[in-house]
Amino acid sequence: MRALSLDGTPGHWRGPELFDRTDWGRQLVAADLDPLEAVATRADPERWADQGSEAFPLPTLGPLISALQTELEHGAGAVLLRGLPVARWGEEISTRAFWAMANHLGTPLSQSASGERVFHVRDHGYAPDDPRYRGPASRARLSFHTDRCDVIAFCCLRAAETGGENYVVSSVALYEALRREQPGVLEVLCEPFPYVRHTVDHGNALPFCELPVFSERDGQFGAHFLRVLIDRADRAPEAPSLTARQREALDALETLAEDPALHVRFRLGAGDILLLNNWITFHRRSAFTDQGAPETRRHLLRIWLSMANSRPIADCFVDHFGATAAGVLRGGMKPRVG
Repeated sequence: MRALSLDGTPGHWRGPELFDRTDWGRQLVAADLDPLEAVATRADPERWADQGSEAFPLPTLGPLISALQTELEHGAGAVLLRGLPVARWGEEISTRAFWAMANHLGTPLSQSASGERVFHVRDHGYAPDDPRYRGPASRARLSFHTDRCDVIAFCCLRAAETGGENYVVSSVALYEALRREQPGVLEVLCEPFPYVRHTVDHGNALPFCELPVFSERDGQFGAHFLRVLIDRADRAPEAPSLTARQREALDALETLAEDPALHVRFRLGAGDILLLNNWITFHRRSAFTDQGAPETRRHLLRIWLSMANSRPIADCFVDHFGATAAGVLRGGMKPRVG
């Protein structure tokens, strides 16, 4: 990767600077919510999750959608929308409304071999050795990472009793800090790391792939990071083992991301929608606790989006994302056939 100087670019922000930006927080108002409620109420209760944007006409939301697309790709890469009236609409209408908005924002992708495009982020109760287990299906702390999509969208239906806080850091700021202060670490992070196939990625024929944390194409920055799959690859006989230098670089990256001067920390409440560009932000979640009946516990919806205004990414991502050109359909997990 050739060195990039990203200081002063829109995606370069440090910690609480994000909260002062005009492209961070938006309040949904009646002009946004009324058409969303209308299309969600009219949606086929049996087929809505199989339908795209044409089934949810939202012409008056065009300016909002366009602004969000621009802010995610050319701004901070992180946007918080507040005000989806979950208590008034109920969870079913709120879920359909979130799906409708997401379909206008981008193209929803499969998040597992079963083809699910709306993933329910909550404690499913799986044991760690259960093949269905994955971090967002538990109440455990998650480390900083990215997902296999251009933009990840979360909608909070219910917050946890305690914990479950969201952390977001600019990967552009991480790159810049390393470039100035730890260039040797940055050099290692621009080299390929092994990623073993995810436990729910049964439609993928490759047992592992190799990807850098930081990369560029045509002068466009990109960051991709999921240490849990790197560590599993390190232990897997079919994938290359990490060198001591690689482990040290990964530790240095995670230590830097945990610096409160670089990340922001907040808690989503019912009706909050969080949108993140995975190429310029990392995110994580703290552990949480819940009590009571399942219908009262923490529950977020997650949608992976491929974006029509996405940046080009390095050619090495073709096996992991399926395509690398700007604006093409890419990412997600292939549904298993048969």
